[in-house]
Amino acid sequence: MHKHFLQRCLILALTCSSSFAAVTQDRFLWLENIDSARSLSWVKQQNDSTAKRLAAQPGYASLYSDALHILTSASRIPQVEQHGDYLYNLWQDQEHPRGLYRRTTLSEFQKADTHWEILLDIDALSKTEGQPWAFSGANFLTPGNTRCLISLAPGGGDAAAVREFDVDTKQFVTDGFALPSAKSQLSWRNADSLYVATDFGTDSLTSSGYPRQVKIWQRGTPIADAKLLYQGESASMSSGVETISAATGPQIDLLSEKLTFWETKTSQIIDGALHPLTIPATAIISGSYHGQLVLWLKNDWNVNGQTYPAGAVLLAWPADLGSSTGALELVAAPSAHSIIDGVNTTADSLLISTLDDVRGQLQRYTRTDHGWEQATIPFPDNGALHVESVSEASGEAIVQFQTFLTPPALYLVSGNNISLLKQQEPSFDGSRFSVQQHWTTSRDGTRIPYFVVAAKDVKFDGSNPVWMFSYGGFENSLTPSYSGSYEDMHGAYGKLWLERGGVFVLANIRGGGEFGPAWHTSALKQNHVKAFEDFEAVAADLSNSKLSSPAHIGIEGRSNGGLLVSATMLRHPELYGAVVCGNPLIDMQRYSKLLAGASWIAEYGDPDVPEQWSYLSSYSPYQKIRPGMHLPPVMFYSTTRDDRVHPGHARKMAAKMEAMHYPVEYFENVEGGHHGPVVTEQLATRIARTYAFLWQHLR
Repeated sequence: MHKHFLQRCLILALTCSSSFAAVTQDRFLWLENIDSARSLSWVKQQNDSTAKRLAAQPGYASLYSDALHILTSASRIPQVEQHGDYLYNLWQDQEHPRGLYRRTTLSEFQKADTHWEILLDIDALSKTEGQPWAFSGANFLTPGNTRCLISLAPGGGDAAAVREFDVDTKQFVTDGFALPSAKSQLSWRNADSLYVATDFGTDSLTSSGYPRQVKIWQRGTPIADAKLLYQGESASMSSGVETISAATGPQIDLLSEKLTFWETKTSQIIDGALHPLTIPATAIISGSYHGQLVLWLKNDWNVNGQTYPAGAVLLAWPADLGSSTGALELVAAPSAHSIIDGVNTTADSLLISTLDDVRGQLQRYTRTDHGWEQATIPFPDNGALHVESVSEASGEAIVQFQTFLTPPALYLVSGNNISLLKQQEPSFDGSRFSVQQHWTTSRDGTRIPYFVVAAKDVKFDGSNPVWMFSYGGFENSLTPSYSGSYEDMHGAYGKLWLERGGVFVLANIRGGGEFGPAWHTSALKQNHVKAFEDFEAVAADLSNSKLSSPAHIGIEGRSNGGLLVSATMLRHPELYGAVVCGNPLIDMQRYSKLLAGASWIAEYGDPDVPEQWSYLSSYSPYQKIRPGMHLPPVMFYSTTRDDRVHPGHARKMAAKMEAMHYPVEYFENVEGGHHGPVVTEQLATRIARTYAFLWQHLR
């Protein structure tokens, strides 16, 4: 026993020392210094050369022109949030690239020519203050809804400044609540105090870079005098308070310490004291219904002799959750093919979004004397639904519906009936194309679905250029979208890809949430390679069916999807003809030390633990790349102000591959956070470059 123990220690020591040596010998580590003169000089050189090469591609000018026209079309439907009697929206166009924050009433919104009341011009504010602001949300004080906390991100990152705003006077409140730029989380405690989690200075942040301290901040006092309510562990992800207000029932204040990305310790705040709730750490609290908390389970819950399945929706009184014997009420549960995708509450019902084999449906659950009655809201099939806003008082909801070929539309859901409010004009001729859902088998025998959008007369001769998109992580579901991918591009892919002869493929691989929590958890940590295997099975199936062939298959992924495509590019380069890799994780040895990376250890594993680095190193692209591999051409893109996934991942991989003489394109938008560009022209440029690159290599 003693001998084996010593041998194991020696192995671990050698593993750690070799891992450390790999980092210290990294000749491109300097590119992690985001704003150094040397790094920015490298970025500029890459941007200039990539822009020159891609802009010279045949058709680039028309790709950019078509993208910009679609992204700025006046027919785009506004995304709205309801607060009190008004619908609020941020509207961006060529005259207002940073946006106008505005509002209107539901009755006015129902008119074809809606009149909007302008509250805040972000472009004018940016010009006045000499700061490129990006609007990133408003947190309203209920029930009056006349005051809100507006978040403004410099350059579009996650970190944002916060200022109190009066929507009636259309002015920031003089001497109102205000915080400098940080990754803050604020909630209204009442009209004169806030729950604040922000960067308070030394030891106030977690290792993930998020707040660990929660304080109560009284109006008219400096933030330095805010009273400490709670301090979480530095190893946790974050701490904060959510206040749940409903048309029926009292305000419920919940303090949460996110232990990991998927586990949370929750307490109710009553008279300044914390009362822990006995609920599963993975459960999500999705609002309240007549004073009861709405719980959405992510794992089976065995309680009081009964098992509630993962994915189920329950109700419980907060007081009953202070012990393990509290009463629970089952509202809805998933089935073999239909899983719960979202929950919204109203005064008289629960609106529950579901996915039936990745196709969206909406159900209304109403409590009766005989239990919960379920009614299906009559939306079309084979599309995606998203509840934009809900009036808790009336029970009405505004819901967006779209398909791969049908432009986004907003419907008013009243009772169990729907009526069309607004619909975007088509960006391309959808009648020329068809959508089919196919299934293939992954390496371990799991059946994997994927959608194919192609011309009705598509030939199965292996010659079709394919743009294949996926994600495969963090329980994010990819559903039918008029933009193809999850990014809101208003149908640009139809004009720039489909109408020019391309085929689009969306792969619903494990790691996502398309088939419930287990679809996600089956690809965690040491099993994350299953997401790669699923993706590779789809790519192989495209070739086997003669829909396409490797030389004509281009793949794209962003963020976690960037890890996906860069890893599979090295695992099976023979499957692909081109790779587009956006805002990616790539250096899995250092990811947990860069920006918010430590918060994803529950998803991927900890590279500082030798057993976990063992499986991470088996696919980490930055460590796996070698000279002399037969790789497809690759294009990386990132953003300098991405303060979630460090741009150093993409920078270092591009530089390393370039040094090995691989064909690489790289460009980095100097403005924009993890979600991408701030203004429309930046997004149009990135889209045009992406398709120019794909057309160059896949014809």
